[in-house]
Amino acid sequence: MDIKHLKNIIILSFGFLLLSTAYGGLQTIQSSLNSEKGLGVASLSVVYGCLIVSSLFLPPIVIKKIGCKWTLVISMCCYVSYSVGNFKPNWYSILITSAILGIGGGPLWASKCTYLTVSGIRYAEQTGKEKMDVVNQYFGVFFLIYQTSGIWGNLISSLVLQQNPNKEIYENATYFHCGANNCPTPSTGPSNSTTSSPGIADNLRYTLMGIYTGCGVLAVLLIAILLEQIDLTDQKNEGEASFSIWKTFLGTIRQLKDIRQCLLIPLTMFSGFQQGFLSSDYTKAYVTCVLGIHFVGYVMICFGATNSICSMLFGKLSQYTGRIALFMFAAATSASCIAALLLWRPNPDQFGVFFIFPALWSMSDAICQTLLGALYGILFVDHKEAAFANYRVWESLGFVIAFAYSNLLCVSVKLYIVLSIMLLGMILYLVVECLEYRKPSGDDQNTTEITENTARELADETQTTCL
Repeated sequence: MDIKHLKNIIILSFGFLLLSTAYGGLQTIQSSLNSEKGLGVASLSVVYGCLIVSSLFLPPIVIKKIGCKWTLVISMCCYVSYSVGNFKPNWYSILITSAILGIGGGPLWASKCTYLTVSGIRYAEQTGKEKMDVVNQYFGVFFLIYQTSGIWGNLISSLVLQQNPNKEIYENATYFHCGANNCPTPSTGPSNSTTSSPGIADNLRYTLMGIYTGCGVLAVLLIAILLEQIDLTDQKNEGEASFSIWKTFLGTIRQLKDIRQCLLIPLTMFSGFQQGFLSSDYTKAYVTCVLGIHFVGYVMICFGATNSICSMLFGKLSQYTGRIALFMFAAATSASCIAALLLWRPNPDQFGVFFIFPALWSMSDAICQTLLGALYGILFVDHKEAAFANYRVWESLGFVIAFAYSNLLCVSVKLYIVLSIMLLGMILYLVVECLEYRKPSGDDQNTTEITENTARELADETQTTCL
């Protein structure tokens, strides 16, 4: 493909790479960095709560009013505000910037999808190529660059925080309060005082936030200066755009009339619960409590790298094993990890074990993300937009709940909750499979073959839409 026509896609991809390097790296250490009174996880709960509302209502209006390019720029500024709020965090500054980030998240990802899709279609029309092939290539280039952000963001946090002069405080602990025994402190609530973690030197916090803010600012400048605007005048008029907001919202609600959609809600929420536990509770109660916050980045790099490999591997393997077998494997893996985390008493002498759990957990997550997204596309082929809107809403709700109760419950209780949601989700998923098995065969196989590739593409998109 002509590099000239890929220029805007590469610029867009590196802009998202820089932005996600900042936010992704900050998200994984948030529960440890701002641990006092649970400020870190409270902020993440606000982010995902606002993201749900933002995704349902804002994208059509904002994109129609100012176009894809400036929607990207303004939304990226919302992300940068979150890094700025972490310089001197308190309840008001963090929660306000968290809400701003969540509100900007919906238009950000919607405008990215629109830009890649419209650019691919127009290039295909100019060259006479298949539109889907070109769009797929554009998305492939984007994700090839973007997916590496998990490595760079976490690597930056670990390299900066390993210089922390107070990190030896972890070496003298008894570790009894770590792991499943970790419980929140009784005093919680908003305060105007600074809530920096006592184990983190202020100069390192400022250095880390400065790097993350710089990455965000570079992303904004890259998009604002180098990215070309695309003309959407051939799209819907303003009245139709306004109507589409309510159409999307009402379609999402009507989709719940389908019993299969309702049965898949617990499994969809489990995806959010699982990721929420890993990014907030595992990193804080196991990694930070025993090894120190400077190891959180390395552990999450292990999760991200394994997740990417397993997503590709299990996507191919499903052609031979079928999705039921892989879903059962994912359930067995998650249940085993939860049981082991309940029994394990973490100790720094067991250094390798801290990386084994996220690696195993990423296998389960890769199956759920890839195959559950594909399942949505296959089951609801006639209502894909409403179905995937429900996917985003219920997975994000899982994040919100997981982060919301993080400050209130002991880790052992949270593990039992995640296990219960997983078991309920898998049971109801099997009910869905039974309902599908009993349907008349007809054109089911043809529908599945036609929809499988599209569903996987939408599954990839869904995986990144929740930040």
